[in-house]
Amino acid sequence: MVQAWDHDPPGSDKLVPFGVLELTTGLLTLIFGTRECSDFWGDCMTLWWEGVRSRGVRRLVVYLDNGPRNSGVTRKFLRRMVQFADWSGLEVWLVYYPPYHSKYNPVERCRSSLQRKWNGVLLKCWNVVRVCALRMTWNGKHPSVQHIENPYDHEEPVTNAEMKQINARLQRSETLAKYHIIIKPLKPRGR
Repeated sequence: MVQAWDHDPPGSDKLVPFGVLELTTGLLTLIFGTRECSDFWGDCMTLWWEGVRSRGVRRLVVYLDNGPRNSGVTRKFLRRMVQFADWSGLEVWLVYYPPYHSKYNPVERCRSSLQRKWNGVLLKCWNVVRVCALRMTWNGKHPSVQHIENPYDHEEPVTNAEMKQINARLQRSETLAKYHIIIKPLKPRGR
């Protein structure tokens, strides 16, 4: 039995969850990393896509909150999404919930299901987190659970010249420019 204090000191390691919920199939992928940043987001999307790319998808619609790491104006995030679109060959649609409305994003309900599975469990290592995550179900199915160990110590800044090239690739909605962005790959998938 693991002993714990009533108020544990901060852990030396931190795991950040990232979830991809495929609305058409109900399949959930959970990826844990050490730090939430734009590069982590990009790596998670790449890892997820490597596992599902055989399904014939050509367009990916990503529903997002408008957090500081993934907003439609965050340079590093937009760079990673353009890189992902080019690498995967997918047309990527970034669709944002208005401020304070992310509770309507179905993946947020997955997070509460996960929290119920590890409620009261001392999350002392990756193995314990993995087992708790594998125990949860969403729509009667267990999630795919993965781990990225990259510490993401340094992210390269996006220069103004690079941002100009990125902005040229973004198709923003005329009426909802901050909330609906389309990124077309340089070479579309399957063509």
